[in-house]
Amino acid sequence: MAGKVLIAGASGVVGAAAVEEFLAQGWEVVALSRRKPEIASARAFQHLAVDLQDAASAKAALSKLGDVTHVVYTALFEKPGLIAGWSEKDQMETNLAMLKNCLEPLLSNAKGLKHFSLLQGTKAYGIHLHPMPIPAREGAARDQHANFYWLQEDYLRATAQKAGFGFTILRPQLIIGSAYGVAMNLAPIIGAYAAICREQGEPFGFPGGISYVWEAVDSRLLARVFTWAATSPAAAGQHFNVTNGDVFEWRNLWPAMAKVLGVQVGPDKPRSMAEYLPAKAGVWDGIVKKHGLRPVKMSELVGESHHYADFCFAYGATTPPPPAFVSAIKLRQAGFTEVCDTEDMFCYWLRNFIERGILPAP
Repeated sequence: MAGKVLIAGASGVVGAAAVEEFLAQGWEVVALSRRKPEIASARAFQHLAVDLQDAASAKAALSKLGDVTHVVYTALFEKPGLIAGWSEKDQMETNLAMLKNCLEPLLSNAKGLKHFSLLQGTKAYGIHLHPMPIPAREGAARDQHANFYWLQEDYLRATAQKAGFGFTILRPQLIIGSAYGVAMNLAPIIGAYAAICREQGEPFGFPGGISYVWEAVDSRLLARVFTWAATSPAAAGQHFNVTNGDVFEWRNLWPAMAKVLGVQVGPDKPRSMAEYLPAKAGVWDGIVKKHGLRPVKMSELVGESHHYADFCFAYGATTPPPPAFVSAIKLRQAGFTEVCDTEDMFCYWLRNFIERGILPAP
């Protein structure tokens, strides 16, 4: 049975997909984000333009939502440059404060809160610091490193027990979706890089480092896990890894993406996207004008995702990154069995960016 869901971080990769999916399934949706999420659904939803780092603003807006029954929390604070901030104390403390600024005003008035879903990821297994178990399983002992995941999880667990609502924690792999100007979405990075290669008459060579195999998850599939977890007794109090169900290697994906983007695959061309794309801002402005695209500047397009691209592409690496495979068996056994083809996922989202006038047509 549908209820009223608050989606925090609604303009992000995961949040926007969650807004779409909950609307599609008949829920009443309140989208909380600084920017209104861009979605395709024609169904109405409420948008609250709130910065969760502003405790007073959050309290003023959220304490009025007395009829919220569910929360999906996908809000995230990242520091410029992204990767180094993952181990810094102020990044962790800010993310904890944002969660508190969301939940505490709600609980002051929302007496019917039933369930809270929280987003984590494979940093829970320490992949950004050291090799992780293969496959990583949700039931393993907590990896002993400083991480805002643990701060948020401990706070949520204690608060849920006291207030009497359920919770579920999801740990997806690399997520691809519709948002741009965010911390971690590779679709606009790949698309912009291809457009610049084409404009300059260069082949579309893979810009990263050594080959390795990984997993990913489509934001649409992850959103359906959120809707499932909201009402499934099997999800209560549980952690779940989430993947598409297959594996991929970048160079094997490159030809399919090149076809969608209208470029020719070339030999590897190691380049830092964090350096290359900002340096080509003028070229991008010309592409926008030439193709009549939305007037989105390079800085507005990439957010911090160009730094994430260097990490994901293993730019500069001469030895493979530690394997990062998680077991999604627990999720399947609990009743969620949907899967997605990763090559189809990348191609879908690149076409989506083209159709929305953000990337040029082939």
